Amino acid sequence: MRRPAPPALPALHALDVGDPPEVWRRLGFAVAGDGTCQVGDVTLRLLGRDAGEGLLGWELRSDTPLPADVDGIPTRTAPTGAAGGGAGEHPNGVTRLDHVVLATPDLDRTLGALRAIGLEVRRERDAGTPERPLRQAFLWAGDVLLEVAGAPGEHGPGPSRLWGLVAVTPSLEDLPARTDRAVGSIRDAVQVGRRITSVRREAGSTVPLAFMTPHDRSTPRETGSA
Repeated sequence: MRRPAPPALPALHALDVGDPPEVWRRLGFAVAGDGTCQVGDVTLRLLGRDAGEGLLGWELRSDTPLPADVDGIPTRTAPTGAAGGGAGEHPNGVTRLDHVVLATPDLDRTLGALRAIGLEVRRERDAGTPERPLRQAFLWAGDVLLEVAGAPGEHGPGPSRLWGLVAVTPSLEDLPARTDRAVGSIRDAVQVGRRITSVRREAGSTVPLAFMTPHDRSTPRETGSA
């Protein structure tokens, strides 16, 4: 008898964003009339300020129903066969999301909650300073990396939260003209061979957002860079 295939790991399907569509249009994203923006396989739902600020929740593709709350993050379940919608074309050149940053006051607790829904921690590293310790863990949610960040050994009582996004675009030099001069200076990324620039706060988005060059496929891919 053939052994049944293992269940697919949850994959990021959609994110709810507390920004109005016009903010993301100014940043060079193509936004549909219904306020959705397709970035790779992930749909961004731009719900406006009345819904809140920042990243408000997510939808994950999963073989089994997921809890409505994953360590404080509002969660919906999409079937694994749900269409991702394709990459779409954006004036800023973005092709997909590289990673989503998740902030937590209790790293162990949050990683336990993510493991409980089927996600796997692939790598952890220390990334802070002696004065401000920080530990990062990396998990794949489909083709998008989850970067979970928190102080090691801390066990704060608050919920975890979706915090920021990094999108991939082949050219950073063209971004000032394509984003209404909303980006800062270009710098080297932590990932070897990649470069990054961040969106300025005055651009109007409540989501910390950065643009990054693609991974160099000629070198092995690190767990910790998508």
